[in-house]
Parts: sequence; C-alpha cells; structure tokens
Amino acid sequence: MTERVQTLENDFRQYIKKIQDYVQALSLLAWDSRTGAPKKGVVQRSEVIGTLSAEVFSLSTSSQMGEYLHELRDSSVYNQLSPITQKTIDDCFKTYERNVKIPKEEYKEYVMLQSQSESLWEEAKAKADFAMFQPKLEKLVEFKKRFVGYWGYEKHPYNTLLDDYEPGVFVDTIDKVFGELRDQLIPLVKEVTDSPHQPKTDFLYHNFPRANQEALSLEILKEIGYDFEAGRLDETVHPFAIGINPNDVRVTTKYNEKDFRVALFGTIHEGGHALYEQNISQELIGTPLASGTSMGIHESQSLFWEKFVGKNYGFWERNYKLLKKHSVGQFGDVSLEDFYFAINQAKQSLIRIESDELTYCLHIILRYELEKALMAGHITVAELPQIWNDKMEEYLGVRPSNDGEGVLQDVHWSFGAFGYFPSYALGYIYSAQIKEAMLKEVTNFDDLIRTGDFAPIRQWLTKNVHQHGKMKQPAEIIHSITGTGIDSKPLINYLTEKYRRLYKI
Repeated sequence: MTERVQTLENDFRQYIKKIQDYVQALSLLAWDSRTGAPKKGVVQRSEVIGTLSAEVFSLSTSSQMGEYLHELRDSSVYNQLSPITQKTIDDCFKTYERNVKIPKEEYKEYVMLQSQSESLWEEAKAKADFAMFQPKLEKLVEFKKRFVGYWGYEKHPYNTLLDDYEPGVFVDTIDKVFGELRDQLIPLVKEVTDSPHQPKTDFLYHNFPRANQEALSLEILKEIGYDFEAGRLDETVHPFAIGINPNDVRVTTKYNEKDFRVALFGTIHEGGHALYEQNISQELIGTPLASGTSMGIHESQSLFWEKFVGKNYGFWERNYKLLKKHSVGQFGDVSLEDFYFAINQAKQSLIRIESDELTYCLHIILRYELEKALMAGHITVAELPQIWNDKMEEYLGVRPSNDGEGVLQDVHWSFGAFGYFPSYALGYIYSAQIKEAMLKEVTNFDDLIRTGDFAPIRQWLTKNVHQHGKMKQPAEIIHSITGTGIDSKPLINYLTEKYRRLYKI
C-alpha cells in the first residue's frame, strides 16, 4: 500500500469513527428513552436526538464524505485497502447515495417526528385510542413515501424500504415464501385448534412476582452465555435489545405477573439478539459494520434461542427445577410433560409478542400485507384498524375488541420502521434453515441443551454468523451455511412435525 493510500485510509476511518461515536450516543439516548426517561423531558430530548441525528446525516452526506468515496472507490486505490475498509466504503456509499437525496432540514424534521410519535404511541396504546395517534402516523407514512420518491424503486415502492432491513430481499420473493407459509399454517392452526387433545394451562397464570421473574431471567441469560460485563437487563413497555457496541449490548424485558412466559421467553429472545451483537468481531468497532448484517439474520438469532433452545424439551429437563425454585408453588404438582405441553400451547391470539411459535408468522404476514398496501397507496392510514381486525379474524380466527390489542400493539410504526416486520418471519425461516444445517456438525445438539453446555452452539453461531457483523450480506450467510437461498420448508416441516405430535393429530 502506498503512503498516500495509507494516509487516505486512516483519515477516512477516523472520519467514520466520528460518525459512529454520534451513533453510539444516539443509541444510549434511545435506550434511556425506552427504559424510564421522564415524560417531561420528551420535547427537549427529541430536540437533542434531532440535533445529533442531523449531525450524523450531515457527516454521512457531506462534501468531505463525497470526496472520500470518490477517491477510495477508484479501483487503483480500492484494491489496496483492507477488507474492512472496503466493506465500510461500500456501506457508506449506499448510505450516501440515499441520504444525499433528502433535504437536511426535512430529515431533521422526520427524526424529531419519530421521537415525538413513539411517546404518543405509548399513550394512545394505553388508552386504546387510534385517533390520537393517527395524525402522527399519517405524517410518518407521508415522509416514507416522499423518501421512496427521492430514492426511487424497482417494481414496487415497498422494495426500497425492505432493502433497509433485508438487503436484496424483495416483494416477489417475500410474496412467494410468505404465501407458502400462510397456506400451510392456516389449516395447521385449525387442526391444532380442533384437536380434542389440548394442554392444561391454568397453572401458567398464577401470580409469579416480578422480582422472582427478574431473578429467573438473570439466571437464564447467564446460562445461555450472555456476558453481563458487556450488558445489562432492564424493564420496558416493548422489549428490545440494543447494541451500542459489542462491549455494551443491553437487553430489556416486560414482566407480567399473571403470565411469567412473557418475560421469560421475551428475555431469551432478546438475549439471542444480544449474543449476536456481543460476538461481533472487535476489529469492526468504530465502523458501521459492527452490527447485525440485517434484521432478518438478527431475528434468526433471537428466534433460534427462543424457539429451538428455550422450547426444547431438554432445556426444561434441565431448568424445570430452577423455574420451580423462583415460582411460588404453582408448579408443585405439575409434571414436566404437562408443563412442556402447556408452554408449547398453540392457539389463536391477538398479541404478536405473546403469540406461540405456530401462529407467530401469521401475525407478521398480516403486517407485511398492510405495509405493502400502504406504501402502494392501496389503503389509507385511517383504514388500518378495520383492515387489521378483518385480517386477524381471517388468519387467526380472533378479532380485537379495541385498538390497543389490535393495530396499536406494536411500537415499530411509531418510529417509521416500515419494511421491518417481514424480517421477523424471514428470521424464523432463516433460524430453521440454520438449525437444520447446524445439526450436521453439532450432532449432539439436544444433549448439549439438556446438560446446559451451550458453548459449542454459541461457537458454531459465532463462526458462521456473529463474528462477521455486516462484512457478509444476508444471502451470503444463508448460502454459506445451507448451500441454498431462502427456503420455508425447514420451518414448515419443523412446525408440522412438532404440533401434530404434541396435539396427537
């Protein structure tokens, strides 16, 4: 590498680190906002977030950034650079190309709207009042449509938004894969619902004190390998994990004293996200590559731990005594078999984050269809509650009695995350593909879970997924692991076998 190129690379990396420092500060503000920040501070906090976000936007679209990218993307220079710098350039160029098309003041206005909308959504959800939130949501949708207009799109306007969360996966692929899932799941859900062999579940809803649930959650997180020296567990309205950097990855959960599963499986789910972020290569810190490569791959990790580990029979052979220790006697006369059947109960439900693994994807498919129609202008924001309720009835056989348990239940739209929801179902599909591939190498998978020896599982995931951060695209990761592309069959096979066995169909 010539001295000139070395200097240029170093200067560029320092410039990028400055942007990432701002991003980390914004992540801290976001975490604080969702874990108990005072209500009276919302307006001022929104302004601070707006200012810092505008600075990130300005730095990522500046003439200086343009000059760096112009020089560094020249093949005679690019080919001399380290692989990390090359990938950083590719990522920054994609961001630059998109953001340079949005007026800076417009972007700042949008960021402030996001912050205000999220706080208002919490209030509207608590009051089950969609009309209170509707004007903000209409503005967010308007902004997104305008941004898509600036960026341009191929075939469908929703494709541009999908690319934000799952690069390279578009409407035609999702329509096909989700269509296969929907067509297989709806009749399977009906078979399960109609089966005379149903679990007893009354013991799941006895009082389980919040403090006891927190102690249980902490022990389970430690067992699966979450590093508390690089993270922490907090409480929030809508659970999330946030990676500030690989050495600071925070997990949140929601406690429901009448249903311990909400916190327990929610904590395992968010812990899966956190294990991904904590095991990203340290070499990527200070670049935009020190995060998950896509929301779908991210979700594959959380769902892998929640479903294929947390819902594994061997996991409860090991941890049922631990659960009993933290509970207040509700499981005293419940056999392990009855407990296991109960926590794997499949039933039509209203709330996505509390849904079972059989019905989960139907919740996502519903949201995907609504978002796609919104962005294409086929439906309006005002129509969302009615269409939501109709689809819930068609797909899951239940109808919300109010908007709090219906269209307002998820936080995502309040901060403009259109294109995000499909990642949840794609992640579930990926996780089943990853599990199938892992079994060829980690042949004692069930025994490892039964004995609590999660290190080989984590090591396999770190080697094949975690360490790469954004150095590899989602399709590269899935293809390198499975040898194929997106395939819903492993998930359909898993769900069909498991639930026909459990429900004796």
